Amino acid sequence: MIQSISLILWILVFNQQSAPATPGPIKVIKSFSAYQRAFQRDLNLELLELKKEIPGIELDIRYATNNNFMKIAVYKQARAFARRPVVMQLKKVQLALNKKGYGLKIYDAYRPYTVTKTLYLKAKNKNFVAPPKIGSRHNRGCAIDLTLIDMKTGKELEMPTPYDSFSPMAAANYKALPAPTLKNRDLLIQVMQAHGFRVLSNEWWHFDFRDYRKYDLLDIPFEKL
Repeated sequence: MIQSISLILWILVFNQQSAPATPGPIKVIKSFSAYQRAFQRDLNLELLELKKEIPGIELDIRYATNNNFMKIAVYKQARAFARRPVVMQLKKVQLALNKKGYGLKIYDAYRPYTVTKTLYLKAKNKNFVAPPKIGSRHNRGCAIDLTLIDMKTGKELEMPTPYDSFSPMAAANYKALPAPTLKNRDLLIQVMQAHGFRVLSNEWWHFDFRDYRKYDLLDIPFEKL
């Protein structure tokens, strides 16, 4: 009898220890002064403006317009920012592409956390928007949505789908495509991944910086940067 009671107590204690902890609230830096203090201690935490740091880079910030899958403008300014190490790697990507006659066009980069909440609230298909309970890698300043352009003409290279497409053809490994389209997509993925980024499996245009987990979520509006 004593042995049975001891066994029951051991099982109860074991289950309590092995049960997953209830996740707490995520950390989001909303204060601009707190953000400033953070990057003054560590310059890698600073958000840099891509247009100012990377020669020849082009912008097409869709979420500052109605030309996006939400059909609403959620940015007040058509600007693009990312953490310092991300920008430094993108600069290397741009140089590598320039040698081939190509360059980068940015659709989206750092996204304030409030915008992620707005997108999630209004999105009909929640599978394509990061849930606010975990936040987005865009909120960390460590995700970039982009494509390739011809530096002579400024025109976008042919890719499998338009930006923000929900088609199966948007997958990074979709094969049933014309050879030139495959070549363009695979060049983008190859160059980005050679410089520390990883493509999102269902979005050929979305790349996460390898060290994104080191960075907190931010909710600093573009107007303050």
